[in-house]
Amino acid sequence: MNFKEQIEKYQQLVDQSLDQYLEKENDENDILYESMRYSVFAGGKRLRPILVLASYELFDQEFKEALPLAASFEMIHTYSLIHDDLPAMDNDDYRRGKLTNHKVYSESIAILAGDGLLNLAHEILLKEIIHSSDPVRTAKSSYILSEASGVKGMIGGQVVDILSEGKEISKNTLNYIHKNKTGALITAAMVSGALLAKASEDDLINVEKIGGNLGLAFQIKDDLLDITGDESKLGKKTGSDENCDKSTYPKLFGVEESQRKVEELTKEAKELLTNYLPKSQFLLDLCDYLIMRDH
Repeated sequence: MNFKEQIEKYQQLVDQSLDQYLEKENDENDILYESMRYSVFAGGKRLRPILVLASYELFDQEFKEALPLAASFEMIHTYSLIHDDLPAMDNDDYRRGKLTNHKVYSESIAILAGDGLLNLAHEILLKEIIHSSDPVRTAKSSYILSEASGVKGMIGGQVVDILSEGKEISKNTLNYIHKNKTGALITAAMVSGALLAKASEDDLINVEKIGGNLGLAFQIKDDLLDITGDESKLGKKTGSDENCDKSTYPKLFGVEESQRKVEELTKEAKELLTNYLPKSQFLLDLCDYLIMRDH
């Protein structure tokens, strides 16, 4: 199976799980489920759930038990995007080439759709713990997601990002924003997937390093695409970072140095992944895909 076929396989499995979890249950809440589904199925890459499944497969063949965790990652990621797009945050009209959630369903429903996805993700995780044959291990993998998406991770990074708008900040502060706002969930996806597959402590340390590098490289690449990207491919307007006066790698270090940093981080991640060949071939190809992506 080549890279394209493998990534499509992962995406289909994740989408099937998400579709089941987001099945409408009653007429009274139709608008809520419709709003949640609108953003979840708006054309995302499914990077975080794919990393869960691919990291699991480094250490175990059957990744069926990782699908609920993978779906939960996508729900939490999507909720964060719905809230990010709100007028009080980034005030974006488009996401992935479609109108943002609040433009279609109103700000109040968009907020509740985000809340709904966040809560549903944790309902799924808790149910898995209750029914798991190894509840401690399942709980640990779930905790990794919860911490990475919380005040010590994504939310904390978002706050510092907002407070840093229009200010000159240090490289350490910028790294904190990127590591937490974006990188934390990417790192957590890999570590939680590997943990669920019973990876050793040494392997978990390696996976965390790989995820940390990929997370930072991914966000720097996003910074670059906001400057150099094609709006028709990105599905949203470019230049939003500059318009909001956000601190980014290109702003602090320039486009050329930022691209060099992406390549350096990716190279380090790939060097660690070679220790897990042939099982890591998909992740090696994914590294190349992420560094070359245009959206």
